[in-house]
Amino acid sequence: MRVLVLFAHPLSDSFSAALHRTVVEALTRAGHEVDDCDLYAEKFDPVLSAEERAHYHDEPENRAPVEGYVQRLLAAEALVFVHPVWNYGFPAILKGFIDRVFLPGVSFRMENGKAVPNLQNIRKLAAVTTYGGDRWRTLLMGDPPRRIMMRSMRVRIKPFSPVRYLALHDMNRADEARRERFLQRVKREMERF
Repeated sequence: MRVLVLFAHPLSDSFSAALHRTVVEALTRAGHEVDDCDLYAEKFDPVLSAEERAHYHDEPENRAPVEGYVQRLLAAEALVFVHPVWNYGFPAILKGFIDRVFLPGVSFRMENGKAVPNLQNIRKLAAVTTYGGDRWRTLLMGDPPRRIMMRSMRVRIKPFSPVRYLALHDMNRADEARRERFLQRVKREMERF
């Protein structure tokens, strides 16, 4: 299976980077073809320009500035997001990727004023993430990243596709043993992906 891994963290020595390496290695060992998209290493520009916004609904003109990324998304059969949760949301570079690449005609199409899912090529979806806060505080804030993955992203892909959300909460107080347990859980999940 062709898996597009979207990684968003600027530091190569971070725990998120360790999760990213674990995901890529486990998927590769399991025999998947991995397209590893490290947004920071690729210097992805997350800013949606005024011109891009003006042509947001103009297909295929809307794709031109990000055509390479659109092609990678459309070639994938599965998606895995690896990122931390910052301020109860995605890192800006990942949010910008979603804004600029998950376009009309790509992740959805408009039919009679209604958005219709369009990523039928994606048959599996997973997110691997960390939260600085504990689970209760995250729930109190509404857990926007989980909702986006489990609701918004889920409805854009092939219906009834499996979706996994793997999260380590309270990262700010997680000791080495707890982090290692989470890495092993991620490894097992990706080997079975």
